[in-house]
Amino acid sequence: MIAAIFAPTRTLVCNSNGDAMIPDNPDARLTRNATAAALTAAGFPIKAATLATKATRGGGPPFQRFGARPLYKWADALRWAQSRLGPPIESTSELDAA
Repeated sequence: MIAAIFAPTRTLVCNSNGDAMIPDNPDARLTRNATAAALTAAGFPIKAATLATKATRGGGPPFQRFGARPLYKWADALRWAQSRLGPPIESTSELDAA
């Protein structure tokens, strides 16, 4: 069974195990929970609570309000997560040399 988490146009769906899948529409607007689930599924583990903290303190992905509900554009959230990656390294000793 496939269930939609938040899907005005089939934005984010879960498989039969309830695992989040990555949205196929870069313009999709996701709730905070759906954004955290999609980023985690894309390899960027983050919790909705962390996104909430970053929304109040700064440093998180941009979002818009729909009433009281924050919505994140998938492309913006993914770009933000990718920007937090460090450079590729082959050994932790490379970090000590820097």
